Amino acid sequence: MYTDILMNGTKRFVVVTSHPTEKGRFAQTGVLFELEDLKEVSEQTGDKIKYICNHKVTGRVRIHRILNPEAWESRDTYLKVEGTIDDDSGKDAKPMDEVYGAVFAAAKAAPAEEKQLKSSFAKLVDLQHELEEDVRFTKGAIDTLAVKDGPGDDGLWQTVRLWQSFVDQRLMARQNELQQDFQEKLKEFLQQEKGVSEDELPSAIGFQELSPTLQAELQNLQKLMRNELQPLVLESSLTMQKILEAPDHRARCLLLTFFVESETRRLGTKKRVANIFSGLNAAMEDDSSVPEEERIATAESLESSMPTKEDKGNTKSIYLDEPDSFQ
Repeated sequence: MYTDILMNGTKRFVVVTSHPTEKGRFAQTGVLFELEDLKEVSEQTGDKIKYICNHKVTGRVRIHRILNPEAWESRDTYLKVEGTIDDDSGKDAKPMDEVYGAVFAAAKAAPAEEKQLKSSFAKLVDLQHELEEDVRFTKGAIDTLAVKDGPGDDGLWQTVRLWQSFVDQRLMARQNELQQDFQEKLKEFLQQEKGVSEDELPSAIGFQELSPTLQAELQNLQKLMRNELQPLVLESSLTMQKILEAPDHRARCLLLTFFVESETRRLGTKKRVANIFSGLNAAMEDDSSVPEEERIATAESLESSMPTKEDKGNTKSIYLDEPDSFQ
């Protein structure tokens, strides 16, 4: 592929997201990579690595069809597509004298969608800091949030990248949180049952070497991670794809606002649940006159009011309700 784009002089290629759960399906909109710098390092690496490259994303590509789908199975070459380029680099922008009137009109007031995005983002950041979330935006990000149309440093694409980074880090943090408890139990098992000292802890251990209890816990952890992390993986994969497919700046602002407000609602629910349980526990501790049976019944009633698995399954998601997002 690199030989081809260097020979034809375009120095551009398309990167497309594959469907997170279905093999052989690709997004209808990809991103356009432009090659900025290339160094051949075959000799230095013994032909293990041919090129070291730097790229930048300059636009989006709406894919109409794949010209050589058989290459997906054979892997003897790269996939080639027919599509339409939407260049977001600003290189094809009109001269200033042609757009001066439009710029002046737009400068009078920021679009309502940009204002709504900044307002929603500020509420989210305040709530993140109130709850002391492990993964959160800085307070300074409120004032520097980029929401303008275009590819510049104050353009919305900078915030899109910021949001994608946040979603990815939140996924990693949750994964680490789920693993931490098991790692502590594994460490205790190695030290107490196997007599391994702190300095001798292995970097890896076989499943069969674990105790039956730890084997069962590991299997349960794997199931839990699949159930809890799959929605976050989908969000990480499809958030960017939805934004790439948005037809214009206004639609991208609305989508980002939706994602921000969804996260704010999630944290709001987390805060209310924490307050309910902390208040309930305080009341039970302070009022010893409440019979134990009544306290248990109250706790069970509270738990039964939480959303069930069936309830969650009936909730429509912006990530899953449009089957044509992938082809």
